[in-house]
Amino acid sequence: MIHPIILSGGSGTRLWPLSRALYPKQLQPLVTDHSVLQDTVRRASGPGFAAPTVICNEDHRFIIAEQLRAIAIEDFEIVLEPEARNTAAAVAVAAITTIRVNPDAILLILPSDHSIADDEGFAAIVA
Repeated sequence: MIHPIILSGGSGTRLWPLSRALYPKQLQPLVTDHSVLQDTVRRASGPGFAAPTVICNEDHRFIIAEQLRAIAIEDFEIVLEPEARNTAAAVAVAAITTIRVNPDAILLILPSDHSIADDEGFAAIVA
């Protein structure tokens, strides 16, 4: 079972004024009708995948939960970062929390703000 870990941090400054701290780019529909986060979660869902874990800050947790429910993802975990500490710290927390539940887990670390046009190709590479 592959455990998708979605990193949804960031301050929202790179695409300002469209992206901002309380509503960064990963929470917006920039490429499709869904937010970039929703596209990322959908890409890492289905057979062979465990429920996703999204790592984010306190300000985004309710928006993220709403967005996941909007695409029929009901089983998920949100891990809150008390402070932004960048990728390595977020991945370490994800590894520790996942391994406590499943010591044999395979983690798939995904940034929430990437766009991948070939979902089938992505799935084949991950498999």
